Amino acid sequence: MNIIGITACTAGIAHTYIAKEKLVKAAQARGHWAKIETQGTIGVEDELTAEDVAKADVVIIAADIGVRGKERFEGKKIVEVATSIVIKSPNVLLDKLEEKLGK
Repeated sequence: MNIIGITACTAGIAHTYIAKEKLVKAAQARGHWAKIETQGTIGVEDELTAEDVAKADVVIIAADIGVRGKERFEGKKIVEVATSIVIKSPNVLLDKLEEKLGK
């Protein structure tokens, strides 16, 4: 499964980056490809390209605040969760996605 997403927390520091790391590691451990953009206090990092979006099976937005650029995901399956869900239970989230998408 090809997973892209955005992480962002209210402070834009720790949870943004922890959520990204947890999600990417859990996805890779299952053999999935994952690229996650962060929108933190220092701006956007690892910005998703049009190619990333085109090959994505699902978009995960793990955010506690509004994120910018959601319009680029039009027509994609989008899952929106709090950063705490990804930090505490990334495998549970991926279990549900795999079941739902049949991947």
